[in-house]
Amino acid sequence: MIIFYCTPDPKLTGCAFLAIGLWILFAKHSYASLLGSSTYPIATFLMIGIGGFIIFSGIMGCGGARSENRCLLVLYAVFLLLIFLVEAISGVLAYMYEGIIREELSRNLNDTMMKNYKYDVHLTQAVDDMQQNFLCCGAVSFKDWQKSKWLQEDKNTTNKAPDTCCMSYSLGCAEDDHPSNIYYEGCSPKLAKYTKESLMIIGGIGLGLCCVQIFGVIFSCCLVRKIKDKVYKY
Repeated sequence: MIIFYCTPDPKLTGCAFLAIGLWILFAKHSYASLLGSSTYPIATFLMIGIGGFIIFSGIMGCGGARSENRCLLVLYAVFLLLIFLVEAISGVLAYMYEGIIREELSRNLNDTMMKNYKYDVHLTQAVDDMQQNFLCCGAVSFKDWQKSKWLQEDKNTTNKAPDTCCMSYSLGCAEDDHPSNIYYEGCSPKLAKYTKESLMIIGGIGLGLCCVQIFGVIFSCCLVRKIKDKVYKY
């Protein structure tokens, strides 16, 4: 019976949350600083934190089941309820933000790029990586760069846009803004699509796996009752 209550192994769920959260953090957080909102990073870090907490709770729950310790099992059930709530919040948060990501990007991305490019090392690198990886230029179009703080203040450059807008990158290649030389399409739609894919993963996993915690609560409560009945028999 004890083995039965440990079979919906929460540690596996925790490892899944932790692994996917870390994958999103290291593989898909390159442009998080360009989003103009902390919702996406918060959802990711919530996922990582949930994964670690589930692993800890799972070890404690299985330990309580093996030793038939009612206090540990009750605490385990409480932890699972908390995990369920946080997972649900993380999933809903991801889906809510997914719905407004494009509108928010259109509003904030251009402002972030135009004011900080060449003045903030981290943001400059993120913009360059985005333009090279997504084959785009500017937020809405390449013309956005004409209003950038960088081009208006730097009198030593004849560029019309960053060199990372060029189809074939080379130093000073963006002096020519002909459509055969630089990308005219803006980055906002592509970044929105890229971010939505990550948020769909977070939301789907958060809302999907939170149901597993309900079964864990039920099983732990049943085991607590079984141990209680066993004590009364003695």
